[in-house]
Amino acid sequence: MDTRHSPPMKTSARASTMPAIVRSPMLPRAWSGFWNGILGRADKHVTPEPAALAARPLAWEQAVRLRRRVLLALVLVATAFAATVLASGQTELQHPILQGLQIGLFALLFAWVAAGCFTALMGFFVVVRGDKHAISAADAGDAPLPADGRTALIMPICHEDVATVFAGLRATAASLERSGALHAFDIFVLSDSKDEAVIAEERAAFADLRDSFAGRGNVFYRVRRVRTRKKAGNVAAFCRRWGANYKYMVVMDADSVMSGDCLQTLVRLMEKHPTAGILQTAPQAVGHATLHARAQQFAARVTGNLFTVGMQFWQLGEAHYFGHNAIIRVKPFMEHCGLAPLQGNGAFSGHILSHDFVEAALMRRAGYHVWLVADLVGSYEQQPPHLLAELQRDRRWCQGNLQNARLIAEPGLHAVHRGMLATGAMAYVSAPLWLLYVVLGALLWLVGGNVLFTPEGTLAIGIPGLWAGTLTMLVLPRLLGVAAVFMRNETGRFGGGAKLVLSAFLEAALAMLLAPLRMVAHTLFVLGAMTGWKLEWKSPPREANDVSWTEAAQRFAPVSLVVVAIACAMSLAGSSAVLWMMPVGLPLVLAVPFTVLTGSTALGERVRRARLLLVPEESSSPTVLRQAWSFAKMSPAALRSLVAA
Repeated sequence: MDTRHSPPMKTSARASTMPAIVRSPMLPRAWSGFWNGILGRADKHVTPEPAALAARPLAWEQAVRLRRRVLLALVLVATAFAATVLASGQTELQHPILQGLQIGLFALLFAWVAAGCFTALMGFFVVVRGDKHAISAADAGDAPLPADGRTALIMPICHEDVATVFAGLRATAASLERSGALHAFDIFVLSDSKDEAVIAEERAAFADLRDSFAGRGNVFYRVRRVRTRKKAGNVAAFCRRWGANYKYMVVMDADSVMSGDCLQTLVRLMEKHPTAGILQTAPQAVGHATLHARAQQFAARVTGNLFTVGMQFWQLGEAHYFGHNAIIRVKPFMEHCGLAPLQGNGAFSGHILSHDFVEAALMRRAGYHVWLVADLVGSYEQQPPHLLAELQRDRRWCQGNLQNARLIAEPGLHAVHRGMLATGAMAYVSAPLWLLYVVLGALLWLVGGNVLFTPEGTLAIGIPGLWAGTLTMLVLPRLLGVAAVFMRNETGRFGGGAKLVLSAFLEAALAMLLAPLRMVAHTLFVLGAMTGWKLEWKSPPREANDVSWTEAAQRFAPVSLVVVAIACAMSLAGSSAVLWMMPVGLPLVLAVPFTVLTGSTALGERVRRARLLLVPEESSSPTVLRQAWSFAKMSPAALRSLVAA
C-alpha cells in the first residue's frame, strides 16, 4: 500500500477531525507470572524476529558486555571494602542482630550510591572522549525522508492545560514547516479528557491549529470514549486504528516541544538502523520559573547530563524508553508490545502503569534494539513546577515501578532489561531503606550499641575515611558535571564560570534539604502501594502556580509534628541520638516553609535576575521554544489572527 499520503477525512460531523480508520490488531501476550518464571514453569518459546537479528554478536554487543562486567566488579569491590571497614570498626557487638542489619542495609545502599557514581564517571569519560559504539545524531546524514512511509506525531492528553499543549504542538509544526518536512508528518492529538468544558476548549484549539496549517500539513484530533489503560491504552487505540498507515510514530507528552531538525534526524537514524525499534532522545528540561523548577532544570543539564550519557555507556542498544520524546517503529511495536493486564488481586495487579520500561523490554525481546541518542538537540520538556507536583508524579511512578518488578522473571527478557525493572523499583524502595538505616542508627545509639565511637569519644578506626568516601561518591557527579561544562567551554551559557559554580553550590544545598522530604514521601508511597493504603495527593496544576501555605501545611505539617515529637522525646530522655537524626529531621521540621519558598515564582525570578541556576536555553533560546512560550501566552483571538495572516 502506498502510504505517502494520508487517507481522506471522514465526512460525518463526529469523525470530521479524524482520518479514515484502517484497523489492525495489536494483541497482547499473556504474562507467564513471576513465580512461574522463577520456577521454570513458564512458556519459554519467545522467538525474536529474524529480520532484527544479526548473524553474530555486533561490535557494540561485545563492548557492552565487557562494560557491564566492569561496572559490576567496581560496585562489588567498592561495596565489599566499605562494608568491611564499617564492620571492622564495630569491635563491640553488643547488639549483633541490629548491628548486622545496619551493616547489611549500609552495603545495599552503598552499592546503590556507587552504581550512580560510576555511571556519572563513565558519562564524564564519554563527554571527554566520545563513544564509538553509541548512536549519534551526527550519524543521521541529510538524506531525504523516506517516501515509503510517513511518521505520526502523537500527543496523548488528559485534562491538561490546553494553551500549553497546543502552543507546543503549534511551535513543533511550525518548526517542521521551516525545515521543509511538515508534509512527511501527521499530527494527532489523542484526548482522554472527560470534562465537556475541557473538551470544548481542546476542540477550539485544535480547529485553530488545523486551520493554521490547512493545505500544508495534517492535524487530527480524537476524544476517546472508552478510556481504558490510561496513556498506554490511548497509544494502543491509535495503533489499532491508524498504525498501519505509518512506518514510525513519535510519542510526545503534553509538555513536549520538539524541533523539526530533531524529528527529521530521528527518522533518518531509524532509516539508517533498521534493527532499531525505539530511539529515545534526552529531553532538556525548560520552561518553568519557580526556584524548585529552576534548580531541577539546572541539575538535569549539568549533573543529569552525565548520568544520561553514563546510562548510554552501559546500555547502548538495550536502553530505557521514557515514554515520550522518542520515535518508535510501528510494526514491531504493534506486534510485540501489546500489554496484557497482570493477573491477581491487589495494588500490583491489573493494567500496567509504567508502560514505557516494559515496552522497551518487549521490543528488545523481539530482537529490536532500543537506543538513547544522548547528543540529539531539539527535544524539550517541563519539570514539575514545585515539590508537590513532583511528588504527585512520583507517586504514580512508584506504583508503576513496583508493579513492574513482577515481570523481572518473564521469559525471553534480556538481562539488562530485567535489571532496569529491578532498579526502577529500587529507585523508590531505597527511600524506606534509607529511613530504616537512619532509624536503626538512632536505635543503636539509644540502647548503647553505637560503637562507631571509641570510649574516648573519637571515631573508630576507618570510620572517618568511610564517611569521606561515601560523601565523595555523592558529591563527585556534581563536581564532574561542572568540570565538563568548563572543559567544553560552555560556561557562558550558564551565566559565566563564577555563576556556574555558585549555582552548583545552591542546587546542591537545595537537593540536600529536599532529600529527607523525598525520602519520607517515597516511603509513604511504597507503603501505600504495598498495603493498599490510599494516600490522597491531589494533582497540582501543570502551570507554575505558587504553592500556598495551606496546601503545603496539608501535605507536610503532620510529618513535621511527628518529627518534633520524636526529637522532644529523645531530648527529655537525655539521649544524644537527636544529633544523629538532625540532618534528616531538621529539613522535615522546616518542610512547610521550604516547600512554599522553593515553589515561589517570585523567588525563582530573583534567582534568574541574579544569573543563577541558568540553563543554555535562557541565554540563547531556540526558535521552537520561543514560539511555544509566545503561543502559550496568546489569546485564542490572537492565534486566529495568525491563521488569517
